[in-house]
Amino acid sequence: MTGRVALYWAPAEDDPLSRFGAEWLGRDAIADVPVPQPAIPAIAGRGLDLAEITQSPRHYGFHATLKAPFVPLPGPPEDLDAAAAAFCAATAPVDAPPLVPAVLGGFVALVPDGPCPAVDAFAARVVEAFEPFRSPLDPHDLARRRQAPLTERQHAHLVEWGYPYVFEDFFFHMTLSRRLGPDDAEAVRAAAAERLAPLAHRPLRIDALCLFEQPARDRPFRLSRRFSLCG
Repeated sequence: MTGRVALYWAPAEDDPLSRFGAEWLGRDAIADVPVPQPAIPAIAGRGLDLAEITQSPRHYGFHATLKAPFVPLPGPPEDLDAAAAAFCAATAPVDAPPLVPAVLGGFVALVPDGPCPAVDAFAARVVEAFEPFRSPLDPHDLARRRQAPLTERQHAHLVEWGYPYVFEDFFFHMTLSRRLGPDDAEAVRAAAAERLAPLAHRPLRIDALCLFEQPARDRPFRLSRRFSLCG
């Protein structure tokens, strides 16, 4: 199987938000180890299993996507590292409103509590800057992506950039669940909000670009290298 890389944002290991994400998803993608998940009566009371509803996001690790997973073009891995280091040396951190749990198309995710054009612009720069390292989607991945309901513009993004939700269609989010029915999603959202309450009013700071790696498609992503934004 062919491995992939992705460029994400993820909180630093000592950030309380990182601890929240690892405990909620049941895995620390920085240390690449499982983490015991909390017992949440509001979720269990609906007949939901936290381990089951977080299975898919657990595979990817607690993160926000900037450059979606891709198979890198052949070449020395050091080239991608050097490009990331240079990009981050010339890029300043980006601030945004605090994160709040929301329901997006049935998925529960953390999103900024308000517009954040600076984050949107930063994400667009990441998509463009690292496109030279991406192999084109193979037919299987292209077909899989096209199973989702996409607009004409999103179809065009998928073909050109390997991911439909870029530029005008980008939205910063950190996924916390699989797709759920409306009532279940609201219960999970409320439970996440309760656990996140100590961090509820803390502004979001995008302070790094994180290189995640997946050695094979059946293996989870883990944080490989973290490049601080210091421009």
